[in-house]
Amino acid sequence: MKITLLPGDGIGVEIVDAAVEVLDAAAKKYNFTLEYDKKLIGGAAIDAFGTPLPEETLASAKASDAVLLGAVGGPKWDNCPQRPEAGLWA
Repeated sequence: MKITLLPGDGIGVEIVDAAVEVLDAAAKKYNFTLEYDKKLIGGAAIDAFGTPLPEETLASAKASDAVLLGAVGGPKWDNCPQRPEAGLWA
């Protein structure tokens, strides 16, 4: 199973990392395989690419069996022309 990981910003990164630990433990216990593809969304994507939802993030999500999304946004991007949350509406 392929899962696109979108940690997002702030606590979202920590939450997705913890969720991956749980998923890995389940995969080991029940003998199945997981493949992860970590991509940027939200403020982290704005910082790296100038957009809250880069094309490569969207392409990965569409090609995956599932998407694990963390929180997006934070005070750092309060005055940006594009809001980090805009990446959720594509």
